[in-house]
Amino acid sequence: MTRQLNLKRISHDAAVPMLLKRLAIVSLSLLILLCGVMLLGLCMGSAESGFQAVVNALTGKKDGDPMMTAIIWQLRFPRVLMAVLVGAALSVGGLVFQALLRNPLAEPYILGISGGAAVGAIIGILMGFSRFPGVSATAFAGSMMTLLLVILMSSGETLLKKDALLLSGVMLNAFCSAIIMFLVSMAHDSRLHSIIFWLMGDLSIVDVGQVGILSALLFPCFILIFYLSHAMNLLLMGKEMAQTMGVNIRAVTVTLLVTTSFMVSITVANCGLLGFVGLVMPHLLRLLLGPDHRVLTPACALGGGAYMVVCDLLARVLPEQGEMPAGVITAIIGAPLFIILLKRSAK
Repeated sequence: MTRQLNLKRISHDAAVPMLLKRLAIVSLSLLILLCGVMLLGLCMGSAESGFQAVVNALTGKKDGDPMMTAIIWQLRFPRVLMAVLVGAALSVGGLVFQALLRNPLAEPYILGISGGAAVGAIIGILMGFSRFPGVSATAFAGSMMTLLLVILMSSGETLLKKDALLLSGVMLNAFCSAIIMFLVSMAHDSRLHSIIFWLMGDLSIVDVGQVGILSALLFPCFILIFYLSHAMNLLLMGKEMAQTMGVNIRAVTVTLLVTTSFMVSITVANCGLLGFVGLVMPHLLRLLLGPDHRVLTPACALGGGAYMVVCDLLARVLPEQGEMPAGVITAIIGAPLFIILLKRSAK
């Protein structure tokens, strides 16, 4: 027995440097990709600006165009940072739900968490609350109520009944959509247009203050999820194995569900509904990097941020006049992938 424990300890000690090396390589590669995509997002828009103009604005050179410098710093830079944070939050949220449910189809939008947060946010908007903390608080309350309803509808002996939880989320998502349409139909003032545009996923109205608040709220969530990433690995091995390895299944599950719901709710409160982001990136990165959540968690944060910047950039440059909501692009990409995954899981 002692010999087996020593062999396991030696094997674990040998695996740690390999994990750290792989984690560093993956994170650095995706960070470079993210920086490149962010630079592209700063360069492109309705007002064309070259790479040199962006460099001049970022480095503070006074020989640049003052108008272009103002556009880059006051409009594009906060918007790009917001897209990074939103993409990271939704991608990591999708990864967590897929791990807990052991189902590649799970993500905040499909489970109804985003819909519940949207209902709460619209109620906050119609009541005249400020974006933070008022609308964010009502969005979080809506997401938590939806999460509790999903759990109650699918509750049995465990919180990990993936089929019941997924079906309950889909039905509640449809119900939340009906409530949203009812609330929108009841609004007859100037807020109606902004609510409808916001519902489709809008990143156009962003300021530095919003980005700072969202960063301060999301980073502790990312750290907590990364801390529990090994527990997610063990949960994928089954309830009995996870308990044998010392995982408190209920505590870990509730912590991850509440943390993820909080991330989704404050994201929805700021940018509206952005569907399928939590489906696309976790699935793609899992195919490329494998199932280890200690690697996938930071990879989804960086890769999801890059993906959302690209989607927002397409939403800005594809229309000949004006721009379309970023949620349109994420749905165009994510909905076919959901159908493909649904077909594969049915086999």
